[in-house]
Amino acid sequence: MEPEIPEVQTKEIISPAEEKFEKLRNKTGLVLGPLVFLIFYFLPYSSVSYEAHALSAVILLVIIWWITEPVPIPAAALLGALLCIVLKVADIKKVFAPFADPIVFLFLGSFILAEAMSKHGLDKRFALGILRMKFVGKSTGRILFTFGAITAFISMWISNTAAAAMMLPIAVGIVGSVAKIAGEEKGRKIDVRKFRFGTAMMLMTAYSASIGGIGTPVGTPPNLIGIAMIEKFAGLRISFFEWLMFALPMLVIMYVFLFLLIYFLNKPEVSGLKISDSFVSSSKLDLGKMKRGEINSMIAFFITVALWIIPGFIAVIYGTESGVFKNYNNHLPEAVAALIGASLLFLLPVDRKKMEFTINWKDVTRIDWGTLILFGGGLSLGNLMFETKLADYLGKSFINFSGLDTVWGITFAAIFIAIIVSEATSNTASANMIVPVVISICIAGNINPVPPAIGATLGASWGFMLPVSTPPNAIVYGSGMVPITKMIRSGVFFDIIGGVLIWLILRLLLPLLNLG
Repeated sequence: MEPEIPEVQTKEIISPAEEKFEKLRNKTGLVLGPLVFLIFYFLPYSSVSYEAHALSAVILLVIIWWITEPVPIPAAALLGALLCIVLKVADIKKVFAPFADPIVFLFLGSFILAEAMSKHGLDKRFALGILRMKFVGKSTGRILFTFGAITAFISMWISNTAAAAMMLPIAVGIVGSVAKIAGEEKGRKIDVRKFRFGTAMMLMTAYSASIGGIGTPVGTPPNLIGIAMIEKFAGLRISFFEWLMFALPMLVIMYVFLFLLIYFLNKPEVSGLKISDSFVSSSKLDLGKMKRGEINSMIAFFITVALWIIPGFIAVIYGTESGVFKNYNNHLPEAVAALIGASLLFLLPVDRKKMEFTINWKDVTRIDWGTLILFGGGLSLGNLMFETKLADYLGKSFINFSGLDTVWGITFAAIFIAIIVSEATSNTASANMIVPVVISICIAGNINPVPPAIGATLGASWGFMLPVSTPPNAIVYGSGMVPITKMIRSGVFFDIIGGVLIWLILRLLLPLLNLG
């Protein structure tokens, strides 16, 4: 008898009590945000300028609304920018300029590439192809390890939400197949909702999708936010290749710890399987032969990645001060490389006679435009913090209050503050809140801001405790296979272990790369 497999969900299923709490949170924030804004705006001030004082009131409103979400998070970011214009914190050109930052276009290009891969099933074909390997299908431990590794790799190039949503149906199918095999071996039907292997697969899907994003600058929005703010406010440009040099080793180490944690906290009921990857094989057959759209998506993807990585090799051979390196970056910066790959998708045909191409504008309308607005809004508020000297005031106040005055002490604090904040709001909003403040603290204390800013950037992607912490958590929670207590237990351990590992790995690698 086939085990009962829960319907695949890509949205969070919440209980009536949780729904009530969410409504209370939204309503509280809707009132609290404007109230705090008005109180703070009309308070007397003397330590900062009017512009800095007004900006601080706006930022408090935006942060409260980012945490409580009475309106969509991108809308709150846009409102913050608008209030800065109305209150004469800065003129309209200065406020809206960050919405057209090159990093925004880098993200736009990567979103379009990810949409094409998803539309034509290239990402799923890649995942299923690796899972069909004979080495994988004989052991639940190896299935768990390989599945998580594939999810993490895919999440390096597309959003963690898209990676988790894509891999969830595959995970549910694998769990159902393993439950059937285990049931036949044990002579009884197994309920997948009480199947430890099912819990392990769901948590691995969510957590590996989240940690995979740290591997590349385009893997998750906080990475690009951190890179943009470091370049803008600290004057240091971190290239795609330089990010890979410390992020890839970190990702590998993190993944090993993640696998061990998930496996031993939710040890599968059966270790060896008599039947191998039947589900994956049948899913592979459903995809059929590779289609033109998949080939075109793969061509555009590899061209883009090559254009991103080439500057790193040029730097190794000729140095970063060479004419070759500077000319390449002037003509083909990373944002242009991403848009070249995206533009190819509109030119590579799927059907010449019908004039159908790999992607069309209707497909592009489905990308996450809200993240681009949120990204621009966060950059705008961060920029204004430095323009109005608010950042300098906050930085000096923090150093005087906390007593932290070393680069690695501030880095440690920045990582865990970002992790805590990310448990309550989106990782993008967390990075927008924490990174500019961390940079300002360092600049005020004449401390290298790069390690703390990178630490805060990575910490913003490290919320694992609750379904609301990240979209991947919410997605797998909706499968019905993850008790909330097990998610909290695993999340607490991984938050703490991850935060410490981020600090240790940055402490070791950044000085070697002349970044720390």
